[in-house]
Amino acid sequence: MRKLTEVEDAKALMTEAVEWSVVRWLREKKRVRKAADKANAALDALEREIKELWDDDLKSAYRELAAPANDRARTQNAWVETKMTLLAKTVKKSDDAAYRAHMDAEDTFDEAERQLSTRLAREGSRKAITSWEVREAAIRKAEQAIAAGKLKT
Repeated sequence: MRKLTEVEDAKALMTEAVEWSVVRWLREKKRVRKAADKANAALDALEREIKELWDDDLKSAYRELAAPANDRARTQNAWVETKMTLLAKTVKKSDDAAYRAHMDAEDTFDEAERQLSTRLAREGSRKAITSWEVREAAIRKAEQAIAAGKLKT
């Protein structure tokens, strides 16, 4: 997976922000939000780009996992049900962990703003960095699934 400038810049800013005072946080919060939004958008775009390269069977298996349990259609192909579903489950598990990490960071920043808490803002910065690292790992798994999906024949 290639390094994304937006993510690296946001990580650097968040690393710096861990040391900021409450006054600095108040002054810089729009810049922090803008950097975080750019990083998230870049990761979203890369993830879409990678998943577009997936084999159709893998895309189908992933969509099935993402659908609500009562809406899931059972596939007729036993091979797809085993190999592709297992591969899709691995990626989905990573995607879910990345989403939870992202929401944890967002919630922490929201609470920091409500309380005007530098302690929580610093914690949010750390969580944001972690969320991007977890998201990058999930994208790497999605990328690895491209090659694994080609091994079906």
